[in-house]
Amino acid sequence: MTDLRGRWALITGASRGIGYLAAKFMAEQGVNLILHSRNAEHCRKVEEEVKALGVEAYTVEAELSDMEQVERMCREIDSKGTPVDVILNNAGLQIAYRTEYLTTPASDYDISFKVNTTAPMMICYHFLPAMKKRGFGRIVNTTSGIDLEPEQAGYSGAKAALNKVTRDLGLKYEGTDVTLSLTDPGWCRTDLGGPKAPNTPESALPGVLVGAFVSDRKCGRIFSAQEFTGMSLEEAVAKAEAQNGVY
Repeated sequence: MTDLRGRWALITGASRGIGYLAAKFMAEQGVNLILHSRNAEHCRKVEEEVKALGVEAYTVEAELSDMEQVERMCREIDSKGTPVDVILNNAGLQIAYRTEYLTTPASDYDISFKVNTTAPMMICYHFLPAMKKRGFGRIVNTTSGIDLEPEQAGYSGAKAALNKVTRDLGLKYEGTDVTLSLTDPGWCRTDLGGPKAPNTPESALPGVLVGAFVSDRKCGRIFSAQEFTGMSLEEAVAKAEAQNGVY
């Protein structure tokens, strides 16, 4: 298992839900944190809490549907000299549930792809060269298991695209100590998942983070977080590394 103590992780959507829980979990492992939200004020609570756990942390803000803001956020991190060793692209947007799915507007696709596909990939592209130069990096992109539901076409289509481009890019880093993987948190009771979801946000841990701790230098796997519920981090990583194939 990879020891991430003292390294820096960027977590998007860190102010609430699974991103908030992931930030707390990473801080408990001794990982320094760059916390992202659309509004920096939203991360005040989690920033104070992770600092109280003994790690360094600061907050950046960007609206992920605006690529100029995404790039500005990345440059701000660069200007601070922070070596981004781990990226958890957690933030996402479920634009709508269209019961009358044949009336799905084009804007559903436009907005969903910007937030759920383009923004996380622009973040990956920005920080990967430095990861490669340092010889270490972990990228975990958050996907979704939604399938066969045209009512959520914009969201599910954007996540399917994220799967494809993450796995394609990961092939270029296979066998190195820079790895790219995907995580599916499952349907959780978050602001995105809604109150009727069967799983608590806590059930997604440690599963959503196993891709950051694996040490077998394999890329392209999709880790279903609910398969790791209740496990210790060590148990979860061992199970994750046993998933040798690309899915």
